[in-house]
Amino acid sequence: MHPILARPARVAAYVAVWLPLGGSLAALLAMQGVLPWPAAIAFAMPIAVAYGFLCLSAWYAAQGLPVDRFDPVRVTITAMAAASISSAVWLLIARGWLSVVSATGRWPAARGAFRGSAPTLFGFGLLLYLLAIAVSYVAAAFEKSRAAERRGLEMQVLAREAELRALRAQIDPHFLFNSLQSISALTAVDPAAARRMCLLLADFLRDTLALGARERIPLSSELAIAKRFLAIEQVRFGDRLRVEVTADAAEACLVAPLVLQPLVENAVTHGIAHVLEGGAVRIAAERGAAVLRIRVDNPCDRDRPAGRGTGMGLANVRARLRTLYGNDAALRTEEKDGRFTANIELPIETVGK
Repeated sequence: MHPILARPARVAAYVAVWLPLGGSLAALLAMQGVLPWPAAIAFAMPIAVAYGFLCLSAWYAAQGLPVDRFDPVRVTITAMAAASISSAVWLLIARGWLSVVSATGRWPAARGAFRGSAPTLFGFGLLLYLLAIAVSYVAAAFEKSRAAERRGLEMQVLAREAELRALRAQIDPHFLFNSLQSISALTAVDPAAARRMCLLLADFLRDTLALGARERIPLSSELAIAKRFLAIEQVRFGDRLRVEVTADAAEACLVAPLVLQPLVENAVTHGIAHVLEGGAVRIAAERGAAVLRIRVDNPCDRDRPAGRGTGMGLANVRARLRTLYGNDAALRTEEKDGRFTANIELPIETVGK
């Protein structure tokens, strides 16, 4: 179906466009002396609306002969042929309607007016149909551009989702490997602690699977996952690992799931593990006017060896932030006075916002 015919409001608007054209045709016929003004209006207005519906066929001509796929000469010849045929059909409609108008007897001059009005009608119809074809080509090009834009946006969304899945697939095995490695180390020296750690890991994995599939989770849930992970590591490190978490008003803010997990892993794997006396892993969140700031800091040894996977967690966090938030989010790290600090800044999101 033609797009204009799809909705009554569009049909009404289309008819309203053709009424002034009918008035122009009536004025042209009256000024040429072919018909008096009343007869010209009674004759021209209805046939103009009728020709408007006849010109809807220009849409199908433009659809069947796109200019980007066919030779311009062929397109031009086809358009001229379609315009000529439509104008000829319009002349037949006009002749029949002029007979009706003259049959009323109110305008005797209308009886022989067809021969005088035929050249004007044909030329007028030819120009209007060519204009209709031009508008149809422009509309088709606009619709094609919009469709291409929609496809581009869909491809961007699919690419972003694929990138997020790939990044998440890198993160999940990373912390699972670290946890299993810790359990393996405990089985020989403290089987009870290893069993307790297995139970904690099971709870931790259940939570990560449940929350990790969502696009956003409350910061309170993200902090709960981090605390579970640190509880697992406390079984391994004992008093060497202390945990301090402060969030207060920021807990209701929404964040991407597991965005803190690599930072907490780094704090333990590349921080606490290399400091003999251990120390505190501190997680602090602060809600600003438009920005959520999250800080994870831990003690570190400047002379620690570079282990496998060093920097992978930070790179994943940066990649996820870039994919999810663009330039509105950032991760900055700093090592100073024996402590390593990771600062995340995110635009504030809340439920319903």
